[in-house]
Amino acid sequence: MLVLLPPSEGKATAVRGRPVALETLSLPGLTAARAAVLDELVELCAADADKAAAVLGLSPGLRGEVARNAGLRTAPALPAGELYTGVLYDALGLSTLEAAARRRARQSLLVFSGLWGAVRLTDRVPAYRCSMAVRLPGAGGLAAYWKPFMDEVLPEAAGDGLVLDLRSAAYAAAWKPRGELAGRTATVRVLQVAVVDGVERRSVVSHFNKATKGRLVRALLTSGARPRTPAALAGTLRDLGFTVEEGTAGRLDVLVRDLH
Repeated sequence: MLVLLPPSEGKATAVRGRPVALETLSLPGLTAARAAVLDELVELCAADADKAAAVLGLSPGLRGEVARNAGLRTAPALPAGELYTGVLYDALGLSTLEAAARRRARQSLLVFSGLWGAVRLTDRVPAYRCSMAVRLPGAGGLAAYWKPFMDEVLPEAAGDGLVLDLRSAAYAAAWKPRGELAGRTATVRVLQVAVVDGVERRSVVSHFNKATKGRLVRALLTSGARPRTPAALAGTLRDLGFTVEEGTAGRLDVLVRDLH
């Protein structure tokens, strides 16, 4: 099973350590594309802080991210599994998994990134600011930039197992499974269910969407389950205590009533 995750805006920062070595990262078919985006981002942030802040969509309070990006070539790197610290990753709790579940996480989780394309948990990269929604002056929109490279490398990474796609829309635009692979790809939508004036209403709540996806991945990793189709995944999630409705084209709705 290959699990596709979005990154988080929140990131840990390494105090010391070696900088990123692009040739050591997984998915080596992305190396040249990573180098091109890294070079452009570093040069943009080093040359013109105002322009870089506008391109990256940074508020005045986040202007320090420009200087951080300018130093990406020499900044200490840390494993991606320790880098991302947002709501999904807090709920996933990688550091508290038992050894077998951590091993499964290293094998199956792939984090998408506007800067790196996609990385595995063991890939060492520095903290950065560059979302998939960014449009760089040279590379253009990053989702469109990464798409042909992802089309080349990700089918092989997916192998013949299930693909569980938990990415947000901006990151999902960077790669869409096609053909036979699309048939064994499951996407998950988390819906809050509430009864208002006797009528059931469903809505997407961002924070709890992320937290529920993190708990869902943790439950799968802990259980060791290996469903091979979206229908089998739905059954596995029900066995793990989730309320799931199956839609078309591999879409699963996970219903949440008690938000926490």
